[in-house]
Amino acid sequence: MRFQAYFFDMDGVLLDSMPNHTIAWQETLVHYGIDFQPRDCYINEGMTSRDVIRMLAARQHVAIREDQLEEIYQAKTAAYRQKGGGKAMAGMKEVLEYIHNQGPQMQIWVVTGGGQPDLYEQLEGFYPGIFNRQHFITAYDIVHGKPDPESYIKAWERSGLDKSQCCVVENAPLGIHAGKGAGLFTIGVNTGVLTLDDLRQAGADAVFNNMYELGEWLMVNG
Repeated sequence: MRFQAYFFDMDGVLLDSMPNHTIAWQETLVHYGIDFQPRDCYINEGMTSRDVIRMLAARQHVAIREDQLEEIYQAKTAAYRQKGGGKAMAGMKEVLEYIHNQGPQMQIWVVTGGGQPDLYEQLEGFYPGIFNRQHFITAYDIVHGKPDPESYIKAWERSGLDKSQCCVVENAPLGIHAGKGAGLFTIGVNTGVLTLDDLRQAGADAVFNNMYELGEWLMVNG
C-alpha cells in the first residue's frame, strides 16, 4: 500500500457519535443561555470542549467564568453517555479490517481531542483486534486542539515514518486543517450535516460521501 500509517479521528469517523454529541451540547448549554445548532457541532468538531464553550459564549455575548468550564464539560459528558454514546460508523469495520489485513507493518492510529479514559475499551468493543494501546493521541497528549496540527504531528513523529507514508482521515474542517497543517495527505469523509464542498474548501486532498466510498478508494489508491 502507498501508506503505512493511517491516523483516524474518532467522533464522526470511527464512531457515529455526532448526533448524540449535538443533543448533549444543546441540552447542557441551554441552561447557561447558550444556543447550540447542529452545524456548530460539526464545524467546530476537533476543538477541545472548553474552547467550544469559550467561543460560543463570546460569540453570543454570554458571560461564562473559567471555573464553570469543567462543570459544563462534565454535564455535557454525562448527557452524552445518557444518550448511549456512539456506535460503529457504517463501513468503518470494513475499512479497518482491510488496512489491518495488509500486514503487521501497517499502523492504525486514533487521533482525537477527546479524553475519555475508556476510549480503547470502547473502540475494542466495536472493532476487536484492530487497535494498539500505544497508537493513541488524545487530549492528554496535547496542549493545542485542532485545527492546530500538534496532534497529527505527534502521531507522525511517533510512527517513525516519512510524512509521505502517512494518511489522515477526518470528517470536519478543523481536523482537515490540522492534518494539512502537519504536512500529511488528508482525506475528508462527510458523515454529517456538512457538504463535500465544506471539506474541499478546508483543503482535503480527497473527499468521500461515506466510509464505503473510502474503502473502495483504498483498494486502488491506498
